[in-house]
Amino acid sequence: MKKALILLGCPESPSQTPMAVYVTYKLKNMGYDVTIASTPSAMKLLEVSDPEQFYITQKTDIESCLENLDQGAYDLLVGFVHRDAAVSYFVTFYYILNTSSIAIVFERDAEELERFINDIENNTNATIISARAYHNPTPLRVKFDKTIKTMEESHVLP
Repeated sequence: MKKALILLGCPESPSQTPMAVYVTYKLKNMGYDVTIASTPSAMKLLEVSDPEQFYITQKTDIESCLENLDQGAYDLLVGFVHRDAAVSYFVTFYYILNTSSIAIVFERDAEELERFINDIENNTNATIISARAYHNPTPLRVKFDKTIKTMEESHVLP
């Protein structure tokens, strides 16, 4: 079975939690076994959002995941990037895993958003989905769906 890892950092932005559940839903429907690595506070929000673990079935602390990570452990990396620390985590996981990767970059401030995009572009070859988003996850959802479809059609995804 194909395996995907989703990275979640600080859950400050209200868009992150519903998008994480949505991305998990989409990837599971594509046949991926999905694990979410996150901060403890992000995990608490996911647990409240999916109390019966219908979507979020495999989860781990982001630090523990990093300590035990090996190249090839996952077929797809999806990282939520909306802070400097999230950029660092994404780039680190990207290089360790050496696999197909998607950075979902979002921020309400246009200059910060551009800086995060540039940091990811300059340090990885990941596919970048970006939007000025904070409260409303819809722009990210629409772009994620288009990106996944394009990646599937061009056989970029396993």
